[in-house]
Amino acid sequence: MNAIRRLSLAFAFTAALLAGCGTQVVNPVTGKTELSAMDERSEIAEGKKGHEQVMAEYGVVKDARLQAYVNQVGQQLAAQSHRTNLQWTFTVLDSPEINAFALPGGYVYVTRGILAYMESEADMAGVIGHEIGHVTARHGAQRATRQQNAGLGVLAASVLGTVLESQGVSGAAGLSSQVAQGVAAGYIAKYSREQELQADTLGAEYLARNRYNPSNMVDVIQVLKSQEAYAADQAKAEGKPVNQRDDWLSSHPSNEQRLQSIRRIAAGYKGQYGYDGRDRFLQAIRGMTFGDSPEQGLVRGQNFYHPELGITLTAQPGWRIQNSPSALSFVSPQGDAALRMLAVTPKTGTSHDDILKNGLKASQGRVTRGNINGLAATHFAGTRILDNGQAQPLETTVITGPKNANYALLYLAANDAAKARAMPAMNATEKTFRPMSSADARAARPWAVDLVPFPRGGFAALQVTGVSNERQLRLLNGVYDGGAQPRVGQLVKVVAQR
Repeated sequence: MNAIRRLSLAFAFTAALLAGCGTQVVNPVTGKTELSAMDERSEIAEGKKGHEQVMAEYGVVKDARLQAYVNQVGQQLAAQSHRTNLQWTFTVLDSPEINAFALPGGYVYVTRGILAYMESEADMAGVIGHEIGHVTARHGAQRATRQQNAGLGVLAASVLGTVLESQGVSGAAGLSSQVAQGVAAGYIAKYSREQELQADTLGAEYLARNRYNPSNMVDVIQVLKSQEAYAADQAKAEGKPVNQRDDWLSSHPSNEQRLQSIRRIAAGYKGQYGYDGRDRFLQAIRGMTFGDSPEQGLVRGQNFYHPELGITLTAQPGWRIQNSPSALSFVSPQGDAALRMLAVTPKTGTSHDDILKNGLKASQGRVTRGNINGLAATHFAGTRILDNGQAQPLETTVITGPKNANYALLYLAANDAAKARAMPAMNATEKTFRPMSSADARAARPWAVDLVPFPRGGFAALQVTGVSNERQLRLLNGVYDGGAQPRVGQLVKVVAQR
């Protein structure tokens, strides 16, 4: 949860943009004229709006060397694309998510999370090339046009489905019934198979034009399929159902038929494509933060630490911690209840009563004053009044933490039975809200990617920090599904504490 970037993240196309019959636009890839809701000028303008919001929500990796490297590779690929006239922007986002996406107008993003699992510059170029393909083929504009034709008129999206508004936490209590999608999801979600295949085809073409082997398009999908296999194996070992993933792979379908298509596309290139860039890539990501960052808070087992805010909480056994830039959630084993913590903006109010009244719109209910681990706390159970005048149940605790920062802990559940079942655990989690101790600070040391020579004892011999186990190290180095082990002495990735 990033309590620093509390911005209004609502994003919408203007009605005028999607009104009327559209504009005749020549597709730069196919050369065909298509009726579009967005001409190139509109693509660039809307992409710029989305870019500003993505940057505000995610933040960027503060490593000028890594940013310059990724931008250089991206610019080289874009220079060989079908839209060299665009002012392309390539950014590494400060997120552990395994994700990459593009906005119309030439804005391409990769997360540090996806970079950690790539094996070479050619792999990274495959990811970037695919996203460039979506832009050059105008897939975002085509999607906007389909929505217009469906009568939706205006595409509304909010970055990461955030429920924070510019006034504070208004609307957050209705979270359990809201369905939101990010700015990126507004463009990339539900691309057709034809569009995905076209982006793959274009990515392979852009790789070949830059001396990379087009077969790296296949390698990238294989790496990401290993992520699915690892998640399934992990869930099976813990006796849990396999959760739907919300990452680059889930939004870019990769069934066997698609993999075969990618292989056929790659096999069609007969030139000499020997550049891999593995060593250069590994040195570029060496020292990169792995997993959660201190700026967004760190999950360590059942504990959540936020060094910048100076707070920590502990989840109950069986409960999952879900941390996003906009909120922190403790989710029940059944997935039908959650205790969600939001940072409250000073604009909402500095007193607990103001926060309840102005931010959460609390109306009729019971107020209980007290403290949690020496911190002032106010619990409210009752109703809130929505903007349309309707009443909605609300139960929350407002806590003043270190540095006089305020937080709202919302009790959310799918129904009354789920709430009753989850209440003891939610109450217990709330009572763990506390200032970080020196022991907490030691436990909250961040992790980073490091490189070590591969030992004769294999991956098992690298289990020295307690941060990763053998299966995770195999996943990190692209051999989870039984691929050939690295050579003894070859540099491999590990995760180390800073």
